[in-house]
This record gives sequence, structure tokens and C-alpha cells, in this order.
Amino acid sequence: MTYSLRPPTLEHSTTRYVRAGVTKDSRSKWLWIFGLPPLLALAGCGEEKLREFLGYYTPRERYEHALRESGLDQTALGRDWFAAAAAALDDPVTIEPPYREESYLDHREAVALAYRVPLRRGERIEVAFESQADSSYQVFIELFILRSGSNASPRHITTADSLERTLDHLARRDGDYLIRIQPELLRGGRYSISIVVLPSLVFPVQGGDRGDIGSWYGDPRDGGRRQHEGLDIFARRWTPVLAAADGVVRSTRSNGLGGNVVWLRDKYDRSHYYAHLQEQAVRRGDRVQAGDTIGFVGNSGNARTTPPHLHFGMYSRGSFDPWPSLQERDTVPAEFSGDRDLVGEIVRVNREGARFRELPSSRSTVLAELPLHTPLQVKAGAGEWYRAMAPDGMVGFVSTSITEPADSPVRSAVVNGDGVLLTEPAATAVAVDHIAPGAEVPVLGAFGEFLFVQSPSGRMGWLAPN
Repeated sequence: MTYSLRPPTLEHSTTRYVRAGVTKDSRSKWLWIFGLPPLLALAGCGEEKLREFLGYYTPRERYEHALRESGLDQTALGRDWFAAAAAALDDPVTIEPPYREESYLDHREAVALAYRVPLRRGERIEVAFESQADSSYQVFIELFILRSGSNASPRHITTADSLERTLDHLARRDGDYLIRIQPELLRGGRYSISIVVLPSLVFPVQGGDRGDIGSWYGDPRDGGRRQHEGLDIFARRWTPVLAAADGVVRSTRSNGLGGNVVWLRDKYDRSHYYAHLQEQAVRRGDRVQAGDTIGFVGNSGNARTTPPHLHFGMYSRGSFDPWPSLQERDTVPAEFSGDRDLVGEIVRVNREGARFRELPSSRSTVLAELPLHTPLQVKAGAGEWYRAMAPDGMVGFVSTSITEPADSPVRSAVVNGDGVLLTEPAATAVAVDHIAPGAEVPVLGAFGEFLFVQSPSGRMGWLAPN
């Protein structure tokens, strides 16, 4: 049987509304006219019907619908694909951007990956997936935020276009975010993933940097009765003050508190507040680009007894710290320097007490110290590290310099009694082969009392203690 994986069409439902005079571009106006509850009632079947009406299906939802329509969700591989997506969110890999890894996806397996990244409000995250062979298949890149509560599921934030393979998102709140990446069924090959965090604003004082900030957001004011709602950036009088983002000037005024001020609204609907200016250089309604001069540093208003500086504030449903929106971070991830042919293969550590770490850094937390010749399944390569899985299922990073291919024996062992070859170093693991009593087998590694061996038939697995 041949299955079609075409995404579902919304043409039949959309046509009904077009005939009634509701075009795709005018749907948002209907929301404002009717309000959400009446529209739900008009849709007749609740949220799902409303989503169809508005065209809010993500690329992944359309693909999942196609799988179900074709019956592929009832196949073993289809069930594995759905299960892999859920499992990835339950067990993400914690990383520190900038991060880049190279790996391999077996097209015969259903795989999903998830990465955990802490973000602060105002930071931008960019994710890119690059296939080294076929670039025509769909890859679903989704962003979630972890919610408080041990039983709360991650909340979906946004989804990248499945063919563009890039995601760019502005964090609207502090928190831990999850990036889930999963290709469509029966697709794979070598690929790379890069994740970087960028500022969403340019520095608002020409030639300035962090060292010019003399007062930070949250610093006490008036003997602790209030807190500072911005950054004070000190510079010479008449130093150009720059638009921190593209936007529209909403107000230019003078008052006793901020002196000469400029209010600017950017494309993310955030309000910028530039105060104590010597002079404004824009007018209400002006459209500006990031880096345009909008005024000059001074000490007008209640800053007349202080050295010239810019008070820069950010507002969106209240004030928030501007610094994460400005902070420049390293954006060039380390290139993988290990053996690409070992990605997806088994390696073993070549020294006693090899450190298995949480992150690809020698300063990262040590998850375990591995005994000599412990086998590891290499999942990916990042910089000078392999992301690998230990025999007990623990996932972490190990330096490429303390590993070697596990393709040659370190010694041999004679099987006493009936030898059972297991999938894992556990008595409850599945048996994949049997080795006759008295047979001598090459030992490729060890974990605890279990030996990682190759049977006479050529299969590799774990041999229980004799």
C-alpha cells in the first residue's frame, strides 16, 4: 500500500467564509468585532474549529494529521515517531550557547532531539538545522518554555517553517526553554545543529559599552523606597543617543523628572524610554532604524546635579531589565574537531576515571568517573567533545582525547557455561545471541561485572558474569 503524506487542506472550510465576505486577511478584524467567546460559538465545535477557521495549524500539526489520515500512526514506526517526540521533552540535553553539534540520523529509526537553554527576557535565540545531504525533507523545530510545577508540561511557544529549518525568537520572559527538533519519517543522514543567543537591541549610546553603566536596573532609590527602572549610561555631553531598535517615535517631551525625553515603540511592541537628553533629534511619528541618532546625552530634568548620562528604560506591561536585550554574547560555536566517522558508533574510554560531564566544558559538573574501557554510544560531536550515552543510559559529554574506537579487543575471555549475549549490561536485558561453553571471545570493553564482547557470529553485546 502506498501512503500519501500531503498535509491536510483547509480549502473547503476557508471557502465558506470567503463566500460570506470574510477573507484571510480580515479574520483578525472579526475577532475584534465579535470577541473570542461569540466566535467560538459561531465556529460551532470549539477550539479545534476556531483553529481551522484562523489557519493556526503548525507545520508539525499538519504533518501529524497527514500521518493519521494515512494510517501511518498505527504502524510501529509511526508510533515510535510520536513517542520519540514526547520522550525528547522529558529528557532534554542541557547546553550553553553558542552551541553546535554534528550527528547522524538513521532513517530507519524515529528520533527526536531536545535541548534545554536558559533565556532572559529580551534575548533572542536562533536555531538552525543543516542537512549535509538531502535538504528537501521537513524538519520540525519547535520552542517550548518549562512551566512551574513538577507535573506541568512544557508550553509551546512557536514553530519554525519546516522547510526553512531556522527559528528566530525573542524571549518574552525569563525561564528555561526547550528546543525540540525532529525530521519527518524515513529521513535522515548527517546533519548539524547550531544554537546561539543574541541581543535584541543595539547599545543606545554611541561608542558605549557595559563599562559605562553606572546604575543598574533594580538598584535602590530614595533610601530603598523604590527601585531604579532602567540603566544609567554615562558619556560626554552631546554624545549621540541611538535608537536601540527599528521603531516609531511615539513621543518627545520635556518634564521635571526625565527632562528632555524620547519614547520609541519597536516591532515587538516594547516601549523604549530615553531620558535626561541634552536635546532631542527626532519628532513624534518619525520612523527610525537601529543606530539612528535620536538625541544627545545630557543631564536635563532631575539629573541636573549629576554628570551627563542617558537613562534608558524598557516597558511592556510594566518595566523590565534592559540589560539582557543589550548584552553581547559569544555567537561563534566551536567546530567539531573529533572523528566524524565515530558519530553513531561505539567508543571506549582509554583511561581510568575518565570524567563524564554534564556540558561540553572542562568546568562543567562531573556526572561520573568512568572506569577504563567503558563503552560509550556516540550520539553527536560538539567542539572537542562527544555527546554520548553510557551503558547505564546516562547521557553526557566526554572529551574526544580520552576515547578510542571500540573495534579491537583489549583482551579475550573464555565462556564458562552457556553464554547469553544481552542488549544491555543488566540481567533483565533482552538476549540477542548465545555463545557455546568454552568459546573464546574478544572483549571490547567492560562495565561493572559485564563484558562487552563480540560473539562468534559477529554480533556485539553484553556477556553476564560467569
